[in-house]
Amino acid sequence: MNYVDGFVIAVPTARKDTYLHHATVVAQIFKELGALEIVECWGDDVPEGKVTSFPMAVKRKEDETVVFSWITWLSKAVRDDGMKKFMDDPRMKEMKDMPFDGQRMIFGGFQVILEKR
Repeated sequence: MNYVDGFVIAVPTARKDTYLHHATVVAQIFKELGALEIVECWGDDVPEGKVTSFPMAVKRKEDETVVFSWITWLSKAVRDDGMKKFMDDPRMKEMKDMPFDGQRMIFGGFQVILEKR
């Protein structure tokens, strides 16, 4: 089965267009490096929790929106190789103004154990 990288971040709502441009550029790089699919989702029904929630997890501010995204890879080996190349890609070094606070990003790699389509 495939391998998935998942991400949750808080993006300033006023910077949605800037974020979408950034995500589009990054998605193209990931596709060149072996990603099968990149999905970006802009939160529109993401409630605050009492114990835990997406907004709490990323310490979302009043003027921010939660973004949930994932990258699907053929395998963990393809992902590991692609991620290494991504981090070394000169285009990433040129991107200086991230449209979100990367310190509040939640991310991880996941083995797919069930997939129904």
